[in-house]
Amino acid sequence: MSLFYHDTMKIPVEAQGGAVTIGNFDGVHRGHRAIMRQVRGLADRIGGPAIVFTFDPPPARLLRPNEAPEALTSMERRAQLLQQFGIDHVIVYPTTLDLLQLEPEEFFATVIVDSLKAKAIAEGENFRFGKRRRGDIALLQHLCVSKGIEFSLLKLEQENGDWISSTRIRSEIEAGNLKAANQLLVEPYRISGIVSQGDQRGRTIGFPTANLQAIPMLCPPIGVYAARVVKLKAAQPGGNANDVAATGNTNPVGLPVALHIGPNPTFGVAALKVEAHIVGFHGDLYGASLEIEILDRLRDVHRFASKEELVSQLANDVEKAKAAVASIKLP
Repeated sequence: MSLFYHDTMKIPVEAQGGAVTIGNFDGVHRGHRAIMRQVRGLADRIGGPAIVFTFDPPPARLLRPNEAPEALTSMERRAQLLQQFGIDHVIVYPTTLDLLQLEPEEFFATVIVDSLKAKAIAEGENFRFGKRRRGDIALLQHLCVSKGIEFSLLKLEQENGDWISSTRIRSEIEAGNLKAANQLLVEPYRISGIVSQGDQRGRTIGFPTANLQAIPMLCPPIGVYAARVVKLKAAQPGGNANDVAATGNTNPVGLPVALHIGPNPTFGVAALKVEAHIVGFHGDLYGASLEIEILDRLRDVHRFASKEELVSQLANDVEKAKAAVASIKLP
């Protein structure tokens, strides 16, 4: 049974004595998948659990708060994806300045040996650890040998001659290249937000939208995107997706989305908004948490000469969004 331990400094006994990998694993891309498979194989060989050890908040948030990148995935989503590759336990360790000041040898002794009681470790060739990231693969391997811990090194996976990394994926998303980013991820990129009251202008032209706020992960740049709804969480405790959609004629999960990110120059609105037109859905989603999978960028945001011209373009966006969803292999 896969377990997720969030914000704990005490490692449960069932998550000790296994095969371990340490890192941020933000985005969960194809390179991460290769490491998870290696950890699973090591765990089977030594007869222990497969363990991911990660940090919250990311170290950069404490060390360089003004430069720390926005997250690509929530911790819960990250754990869900990692566990799909055979990981038994995802441990999210609270990051403190004291932890980050540990020299590599101290970190190894405190975390890997004493807390995790690791019997095997798998890491990629760019792994760094300890104060000022002084610890590298050579030092980690030396320390593992000294304690009788099996060590496995993985070469970084490449796509078109470049390493697959969270930094590369973030750059693609920031440029609006969602199709390229999705080729590197194990599942298409997602954002989530709370549906709030908008100006309801979309309803007057036949394209109602869910206005998303409080989005905790990196949002693509201004543009219109093809997407689909993948998750809906009710606003009320104990509620479910069907409760939220009760005022409409369908549950929105799985439906195509024409996602508009940016201003609305046709109506003179300069404020940046994230608005999702869910194709075929007419329910009330206010207060619900909506998670959307973004598949591709369709176009720039334009000012249209008339409402009719805008409506025509929106209809075209909807058709392209439907085609994009129809072309993917749904889980």
